[in-house]
Amino acid sequence: MNPSFWLNRKVLVTGHTGFKGGWLSLWLQQLGAKVTGYSLPPPTSPSLFEVAEVGLRMDSRIGDVRDLDTVKALVSEIKPDVIFHLAAQPLVRYSYDHPVETYTTNLIGSLNLLEAVRHSGGVRAVVMVTSDKCYENNATRSAPFTENSPMGGFDPYSSSKGAMELMVSSYRRSYFPSDRYPEHGTAIATVRAGNVIGGGDWAADRLVPDAIQAFANNQPVTIRNPQATRPWQHVLDPLSGYLLLAQQLFNTGTDLAEGWNFGPSARDEQTVGWIMDRLTQLWGNGAAWQTSEDQHPHEAMQLTLDCSKALQRLNWQPRWDIEQGLKATIAWYKDLQDYSSSVYNLTCDQIGQYERYRLPHCRT
Repeated sequence: MNPSFWLNRKVLVTGHTGFKGGWLSLWLQQLGAKVTGYSLPPPTSPSLFEVAEVGLRMDSRIGDVRDLDTVKALVSEIKPDVIFHLAAQPLVRYSYDHPVETYTTNLIGSLNLLEAVRHSGGVRAVVMVTSDKCYENNATRSAPFTENSPMGGFDPYSSSKGAMELMVSSYRRSYFPSDRYPEHGTAIATVRAGNVIGGGDWAADRLVPDAIQAFANNQPVTIRNPQATRPWQHVLDPLSGYLLLAQQLFNTGTDLAEGWNFGPSARDEQTVGWIMDRLTQLWGNGAAWQTSEDQHPHEAMQLTLDCSKALQRLNWQPRWDIEQGLKATIAWYKDLQDYSSSVYNLTCDQIGQYERYRLPHCRT
C-alpha cells in the first residue's frame, strides 16, 4: 500500500460507526484521506466509534443505507474517489430473530449503494464487504473456500451475504463491464474476510467480546461450539487488504474487479476452544471458560479460506499471526480498563505497530 495515494483522497465509508468501519476510518484519517462516513448510530454502547472519537476527525453522518434517495444524494454531493461499503447487519444469531432487517440491510442497502454509484458517476473504486460465510458450506466440506466456490448460506445472515455477492456480480456485468470502462470509469470488487478480532468490539454473541466481558466481571465464559474451526485474524489484516485492493482498482481499472478472500494463514485457522485457552492465559487473573449444554441454532463447524489469489495477484498477506492478534486485542481492552491512555491514541498506536512505523497523523 502506498500511503501517499490516500493523502487528500475523498473516501466514503458506509458503516463507519461499526467495529471494522471504525478501525478503517481511523486508518484512513491517519493516511490523510478526506473521509465521509454514513451509518446508523453505533450498534452498541460502549462502541469503538464513541470511545475512540472516530467521528471527530471526519465528516460523520448518521443515516440508513436502506434509504435510497438519501444514499444517492450523499454520493452525488461528496463525489468520492473511493467507497468502502461496510454497512451491514453482521451477526448470525441476530439474523435468526431479525431476518427482514438482515436481508433489507445487507441486500437492499447494498443495492442502494450500487444504484447511487451508477447514477452519480465519477466513483473510481468501490470495495463491497461481504463475508467468509457467503459460501455454500455443507457439513462434510473440509477444503478451504476459494473465490470460485459456490455462493450459499444456511442462515439468514450468511445467505444475505451470498445473495449480495451475486447481486454485485450482476451489476458489474450489467452496468460496469470491462469493455466499457473508458465510459463508466468504475471498478467494483467484493471482499470476504475471516473472523476478525481486535479492540473496540462489544457486539453480542461474538467470541472475544463475550470473553472480555466475562473476564472483566470475574465470570467464566460459556462457549457454544469449542470444536468449531474459524479463520481468525486481527481486524487490521483484512483492512490492509481492502486498502490495497481499492488503491489497485483506482489505478488499474477493472482487471481486479472481482471477489477476493482476505483471511489468515492456514496455521491460524484454530478451534474456538484453542482461542479460548489462549485468551484465558493472556488475560490471567483466574479467567476460565466452560461449554454450554443448551441447544443453539445451526452454525457451521468448519470454515477456512484460501487466500492464495491475494498473495499471487496483489502481493498481500497477513502481517500479524493469531498470537500477535490476540495479544494486541487483550492489550487494547486492558489499557481501556485501566484508563491509562487516550483510546484514540491507543488505537492509532496499534495501527502504527501494524504498519511498523508511526504515522504523523496519529497524535494530536
